[in-house]
Amino acid sequence: VEFTNIPQTYKHLEIRSIAKDTAQASGSFNLRARFNNDSGSNYTLHRLFGQGSSASADAYTGQTSFIAGNVAANGYSGVYGAGVCQILDYTSTNKNKTVRTLSGADVNGTGGYIFFTSNLWLNTAAVTSITILTDATALAANSSFALYGIQA
Repeated sequence: VEFTNIPQTYKHLEIRSIAKDTAQASGSFNLRARFNNDSGSNYTLHRLFGQGSSASADAYTGQTSFIAGNVAANGYSGVYGAGVCQILDYTSTNKNKTVRTLSGADVNGTGGYIFFTSNLWLNTAAVTSITILTDATALAANSSFALYGIQA
């Protein structure tokens, strides 16, 4: 999924997703994104996540994309992951871009999962395009993405 020629007329951007992966597994996979086709090691993140009654945290530097949400695996019949990814001050050319994401899914009543991720793109360029990828196989039919501009 790619959003191109993003207007530079808003304060922030928001991507809302409802997505599933075609991988024949259970669990979830990261929904990844890149700004302006930058696939260099220019992204960092901190993440809090929970499944059922357990919680964990991790952090990564030198990533080639940021986490824009999570998708449910195809092993869960009829389950899609949902997420909201906020891109702050995307037009600014004097600071790196901060992204925060909240996503998760209820896994057919067997204990869902939830993720809160803080991402950083180590680049001061204005965001003009966003490419969305999955860590696993491919996005399933009926996956949906919407990009919104947020006024100040």
